[in-house]
Amino acid sequence: MAESDKVFAGAIPERYDTLMVPLIFAAYAADLAELVAASSPGAVLETAAGSGAVTRALAPKLGAHARYVVTDLNQPMLDYAAARQGPDRRIEWQQADALDLPFEDASFDVVCCQFGAMFFPDRVAGYVEARRVLRPGGHFVFNVWDRIEENAFADEVTQAVAALFPQDPPRFLARTPHGYHDTALIREELLLAGFTHIAIETRAEVSRAPSARAAAIAYCQGTPLRNEIEARDASLLERATDLAAQAIARRHGDGPVAGKIQAHVVVAVG
Repeated sequence: MAESDKVFAGAIPERYDTLMVPLIFAAYAADLAELVAASSPGAVLETAAGSGAVTRALAPKLGAHARYVVTDLNQPMLDYAAARQGPDRRIEWQQADALDLPFEDASFDVVCCQFGAMFFPDRVAGYVEARRVLRPGGHFVFNVWDRIEENAFADEVTQAVAALFPQDPPRFLARTPHGYHDTALIREELLLAGFTHIAIETRAEVSRAPSARAAAIAYCQGTPLRNEIEARDASLLERATDLAAQAIARRHGDGPVAGKIQAHVVVAVG
């Protein structure tokens, strides 16, 4: 993973939240919140919380006396998430590295992570940390995207932008968000971290946008794909967005668009 893959700063946090969250994250955030809340946990840790999609879905489902610690490595994203959430005495916001958590052993009933494991430079280390802070019988609940070919808009955007930079195509979407899709590998790495009961379910959803251009802006300007494009030629960001919009429109039409998205949902018990 390139260092630029982890940079969610500048205009990206707001565009990520206002464009990407409703496009692809909201449905899976609601699903993850249901899974976490099902056991009525007294203490929950969220890692790689991003702009707070899961936080907003989960907080209303937790008990009045629950402790909910929300963390992210990226401070601008965490600041944005906290600003969106509003006052809630149950929630603690803390910048933290999922691979080196600043919490005592056996502190939480559930650790959850929405589409963050793909960004861990050492996933087994991240899983070991999740297991360390879980109480006996606690649940590690997370999701990761399936391969890019199962996610229509991401695949179409990647191919369109690659055509603009044929000698050095930006591959952020394929490399990182959609680069950790092998369920056998996921299971193996969880076992290495000490988890013994692992359930993995592949779930398809439908991604919807008001237009092909709205979807293209979300991917090209609301994710670190923007960093890759601008690193090659900042003047071509709008051109790349236009090409991505055209590619989506060719496949899905000129009006509101809908495309398949697919992810793996994982529940692991130590």
